[in-house]
Amino acid sequence: MRVFPAYRQAGHVTFENYKNKHMKKITAFILFNTDEQFIKSLQKSDLINKIFIVNPESAEITKHNKYEILNIDNVLSSEAIKIYAENMTDEYALFLSEKMNVELRDFSLKRFIDIAEDLNAGMLYSDYQIKKNGDQINHPVIDYQKGSLRDDFDFGTLQFYKSSVFNTAAENINEKLKFAALYLLRLKISQHSKITHIPEYLYSVEANDIKKPKKSSFDYLNDENRQIQIEMEKAVTIHLKDINAYLKPSEYKKIYFSKNNFKYEASVIIPVKNREKTIASAIKSVLLQKTRFKFNIIIVDNHSTDKTTEIVQNLAENDNKIIHIIPERKDLGIGGCWNIGIHHKNCGQFAIQLDSDDIYSDYNTVQKIINGFYEQKCAMLIGTYQLTDFNLNEIPPGVIDHKEWTDENGRNNALRINGIGAPRAFYTPVLRKIKFPNTSYGENYAVSLNISRTYKIGRIYDVLYLYRRWDNNSDSDLDIKKQNEYNMYKDKIRTSELSARQNLLKKNSK
Repeated sequence: MRVFPAYRQAGHVTFENYKNKHMKKITAFILFNTDEQFIKSLQKSDLINKIFIVNPESAEITKHNKYEILNIDNVLSSEAIKIYAENMTDEYALFLSEKMNVELRDFSLKRFIDIAEDLNAGMLYSDYQIKKNGDQINHPVIDYQKGSLRDDFDFGTLQFYKSSVFNTAAENINEKLKFAALYLLRLKISQHSKITHIPEYLYSVEANDIKKPKKSSFDYLNDENRQIQIEMEKAVTIHLKDINAYLKPSEYKKIYFSKNNFKYEASVIIPVKNREKTIASAIKSVLLQKTRFKFNIIIVDNHSTDKTTEIVQNLAENDNKIIHIIPERKDLGIGGCWNIGIHHKNCGQFAIQLDSDDIYSDYNTVQKIINGFYEQKCAMLIGTYQLTDFNLNEIPPGVIDHKEWTDENGRNNALRINGIGAPRAFYTPVLRKIKFPNTSYGENYAVSLNISRTYKIGRIYDVLYLYRRWDNNSDSDLDIKKQNEYNMYKDKIRTSELSARQNLLKKNSK
């Protein structure tokens, strides 16, 4: 018989006392009202010691028989983080971070603890399932990387923390934040501890509780959300400074345009595949451009199987500005097509983007872009566009001016947001040196981050083109597998870029 001498009572061992003393315990924080069944399931668990229901009122604790109420005005603020930390009396903490009905799987809490112990992880999250019409639909999430800096990274509804790690990170948040404290907390945690994805379905949520879209790509443009986005930018900037990856806004390598000899001043590059409905209008919007210099159009036709090739050939026969290229290779993504375009012998000194779905907004777009290069002395320009439907009717949110990219902090904030803006134009010698990755997603983001590491990126706030959204273009809804694939790739790009910036700063400091 195994003996626990510290827990003898009247000559025998009280195992319950031993178990209660030594079993890992969890404090649960439910940040929004949720289903009573979830609370009951937590109350039944031997692993849950305390439950706090967090309500957005005043910061006072009200005790109930089954749980305690934390009345906090703003559940995502830095003040709230401090209150959570003060009430973490157990070794671990579980957070329900969204207003959802959650059902835990058997032994899920034990699984969180075991993995936390095995990996010495500071924060954990897992895959989950969505209950819809009696079915359980798998919703896998992705691994956390050093470059997982998006404030909308999908951790799911439940996050699990080691309390000591949470407390240390909370102590290091010195800024007063209304919205970005949890985001900054996880960035702080990532600096010294593991953030671990458990690739198992440890809980489920109700489909009706999921809001789609969870986050708009244009939140930065919404006046109601702009303050939130500014705070998120502040948080990531703090993190970049902490890890020595912050780039100062004024330290750029200078550009000297006059040293290059190009037959054409500019080339509009259009990679295209199977866009018979839109390619003609895109090309014609370029041919109508009025400029004080020579320009051409380089169309890289990636083996279209519809009438796209025929349409481009017919237009090229009637206008020598059009260069129609059909690559020999059949394994090219959009980035690979761009590489062919910029390395063509007749590519201009500046390479200007136009997607095969879209059209320039007026006759002066190309001239405005080239003027911008010379005025701002930059290696890349980001413009402004207007969202429209297929028939060119404006659709919300209308004009997209990329306020997230600023001279003061754009090159740092670019590591948080999931895109670089559009339309884009590049100084060809720099682009030839860097090159695009041969992908059809994230290729612009990758090359733009690389450019911003060394060179200035300029801005034009006039609407330069009309960005048409329609059923078969790249803005169509993606399934979770494809979303995860794209997000993992962009996180990988950011991970590489972070390391490159850290190495650059380390080299420059010697």
